[in-house]
Amino acid sequence: MPKKEEKPPAEAKKEQKIETKPQAPPEEAPKEVPKPEKAKREKKKKIGKKIFKLYQLEPDKVVRLRPVCERCGPGYFMADHGNRYTCGHCGFTKYKPSEK
Repeated sequence: MPKKEEKPPAEAKKEQKIETKPQAPPEEAPKEVPKPEKAKREKKKKIGKKIFKLYQLEPDKVVRLRPVCERCGPGYFMADHGNRYTCGHCGFTKYKPSEK
């Protein structure tokens, strides 16, 4: 009797995988609900140095509205912080006289 050639088990498994039943058509995916659009934020405009806050023009002269730093000299204006003036360059602080 002729011997049947036996296939290794790995090849037999491959053949079984090839023989598959036709699959049913895929079910329709549920309809997606559209997401609400986010409101776009407006970009803030950068505010430059406002030179008109440092000086006041009068008919014959220019008047400085803020004091000049005593340590740094002319050209260094002091910042107005309500009850005091402060120099941004050296940190010198000058308190305003209290109003009672």
